[in-house]
Amino acid sequence: MAEKKKKTKIVKRIHVDADKCNGCRACEVVCSAFHAAPKYSSNNPARSRIRVITHPLKDIYLPVYAGEYTPAECLGRNTYTLDGKEYDECAFCRASCPSRDDFKEPDSGLPLKCDMCESEPDLDEPMCVKWCLVDALTYEEVEVEVDEDEDEVRIEDVELGLESLVDKYGLDKVLDTIARLSKKD
Repeated sequence: MAEKKKKTKIVKRIHVDADKCNGCRACEVVCSAFHAAPKYSSNNPARSRIRVITHPLKDIYLPVYAGEYTPAECLGRNTYTLDGKEYDECAFCRASCPSRDDFKEPDSGLPLKCDMCESEPDLDEPMCVKWCLVDALTYEEVEVEVDEDEDEVRIEDVELGLESLVDKYGLDKVLDTIARLSKKD
């Protein structure tokens, strides 16, 4: 068996320190404004790629940002207890899935994913990190080792993703969303 060649790449990520979060939700507001069309023209937290899970009486605030779309519901229905309050595992999940409405575009229903506020010109850090006044969110770039072929975008993966979106939402909704997203900036 041939040994896979390794290379390093820089991975961008947001580190969440829940102990510092005060639940102000500035991250949700600025994220939704940044992703409005045109930028900063409106504020709709339902378009935010980050959500703050809260239990204000216990001072528990946990920022969770949107991850990958999954076409199936998870099998686990575990619960977690924090300071005496029970949460189901969906509360902490980063995925957009059929069993909940979090991290879905409110107009089209298409899934949202954190894009680290990619724009032209590039930002130094995502907007949620920039506007977090208590440093609960910090931006990190770390170097990780990956297989040489792992980093490549395969056209088959893109086609499969588009096919599943068309199957679920219909071609018109997908094309409308792509047209709207292409007009941003």
